[in-house]
Amino acid sequence: MKRSAGELALEAQLASAGIHGWLTEFAFAKPRRWRFDFAFPAQRLAIEIDGAAWAGGRHNRGGGMQQDNEKINEAIARGWRVLRGTTEQAEDGTLLAFVRRCL
Repeated sequence: MKRSAGELALEAQLASAGIHGWLTEFAFAKPRRWRFDFAFPAQRLAIEIDGAAWAGGRHNRGGGMQQDNEKINEAIARGWRVLRGTTEQAEDGTLLAFVRRCL
């Protein structure tokens, strides 16, 4: 699966900050095909990056929002904490700051 600009940015920031223990494309609700962009399984912390936030991407349309809500609600019901952000927030370090706070 092709990685987004936000995912690549956050991955580089995590590595540069010396933060370990994360996985990408982590399946959390088998047999569902839901995956987190990033997950720290030991801490049950997930990170989702919503691309195309300003361009009317799927995360901003009714069906996409409804599917995202179902996925996030299921994750929370299973004991996960979920951080969400935009590509810009991944690139500018905002998400990294929240990851640090949560870890």
